[in-house]
Amino acid sequence: MVRRQGKAVLAERTEVEQAVADTLAHCRVEGLLLVTVHEQVQEQAVRAYRERPATRRIVRQFTISSQVQAEALCKASEQLGWRVYATNHSAEQLPLTQAVEAYRDEFLVERTFGRLKGHPLSLSPLYVERDDHATGLVRLLSIALRVLTLLEFVVRRHLAELGASLAGLYAGNPKRATTKPTTERLLEAFQGIYLTILVEPYQTRRHLTALSALQQRVLALLEFSPTLYSHLCKDSSEPP
Repeated sequence: MVRRQGKAVLAERTEVEQAVADTLAHCRVEGLLLVTVHEQVQEQAVRAYRERPATRRIVRQFTISSQVQAEALCKASEQLGWRVYATNHSAEQLPLTQAVEAYRDEFLVERTFGRLKGHPLSLSPLYVERDDHATGLVRLLSIALRVLTLLEFVVRRHLAELGASLAGLYAGNPKRATTKPTTERLLEAFQGIYLTILVEPYQTRRHLTALSALQQRVLALLEFSPTLYSHLCKDSSEPP
């Protein structure tokens, strides 16, 4: 055994073998490695010192070698990645392939909580001191979370009904299309929109960035009329 600072030196073979067994169990590779402990025994002369007579000391050194058990490793690798699915439907009602597809398409509540606590709603960390403030913030962000989820559901449903996909949501790869866009990417598509307000003595002029083809399509998938956007900016020529 190679001695390291702060590590106790194992002096007995049984201690070394137990340490090897504990390591294999901790790494969950029992049966996959054949570990052999080699022991070397040497006698060293110890010189006399003052009242201590000269003696001979037994020194044991241990080295460890390992060999991969190829057959056991192959069997273990074949079992990696397997999942167990359980359902109360019969095989006739829900074949295995459909069950796997249904599981992969399931709604994951963890993703919703991730949105609430992290990007884009960022509930955590919660920098409030009063309980009513914390309650109000959680309720407000819960409403925002419902809006995010609903927008995503509506767009994906319409794309599925049309048998179409949506391209242009990925920066640097405008041709990449998806049938399951996230609300975050849909909102990012509306970056670069500006409302310019010019205040003059007798009138106020407003200008709103025109919608791109992608932005217009997103609004259509959400069943929003383009006038919903254009009505945000009506030129006003009335005196203030």
